[in-house]
Amino acid sequence: MKLVTFTDTAGTRIGIAVDDGIIDLKKADPDLPRDMIGLMIAWPTAHAAAQRAATRKADMPLSAVKLEAPVPRPGKVLAIGLNYADHIAESGQKTPEEQVWFAKMPTSINPPFADVQLPKASHLLDYEAELVVVIGKKCKHVPKDKAHEVIFGYATGNDVTARDWQFKTPQWILGKSFDTHAPFGPWIMTPDEVGDPHTLGIRAFVNGEKRQDSNTKNLVFNIFDQIAHISKAMTLEPGDIIFTGTPGGVGAAMKPPKFLKAGDVTRIEIDKIGAIEATIRPEP
Repeated sequence: MKLVTFTDTAGTRIGIAVDDGIIDLKKADPDLPRDMIGLMIAWPTAHAAAQRAATRKADMPLSAVKLEAPVPRPGKVLAIGLNYADHIAESGQKTPEEQVWFAKMPTSINPPFADVQLPKASHLLDYEAELVVVIGKKCKHVPKDKAHEVIFGYATGNDVTARDWQFKTPQWILGKSFDTHAPFGPWIMTPDEVGDPHTLGIRAFVNGEKRQDSNTKNLVFNIFDQIAHISKAMTLEPGDIIFTGTPGGVGAAMKPPKFLKAGDVTRIEIDKIGAIEATIRPEP
């Protein structure tokens, strides 16, 4: 099931993407929650109604709506660094013995096809193709073998990074949290449609040139390891999202480096999930 948050002339609400259309969950079942986090919380009882709704005809074409970030304002946006061997190698660093975590601020969230800002304060802008995990249950101290139970679904993400700000200090949070620098979507793909999340091809393109091409089987710390580890420190809640790491091929590691400039188009693809795309525009 492809669960979306979308906007049209009637406002913003949630639905299901089917082929080239959208099923409006408000029309399908007025008793269903009106926002994605509400749907997650109600999922144990709302799941059956959503499945019934998915058999309806689309209420509108996909082209008639704007797809928003599936969770427009997550409570937490967590991300792991140095989590693909080829990216570690191109960064000139050792494979971490411990998971390296940082945060992106919720204000960095951006829709899957909206423009991404080239900041006034930085011109060393880079892309990072990443599989995004969406948490669906409030949880803490999750055993690795139970981690799949707290995942609501998966999405495609771009951990856009201002490299000069990232390395100004040992803490990466500012360089990772500029406005618009966490686009993800285009929907949340439910786990039953994805299967094993550690067998997915992942690619990044800039102006049609393939820059990253890997597979989630190459994660150093897999998704279940990540959830087990970070839930020892903090309570995870419905709507929290996790950027799970990027493979080699980032612009900063190219010789010479190739940073994003105004007018560039980035496209991130993940098998079984979908693609997001953005044009780089100067910050207004």
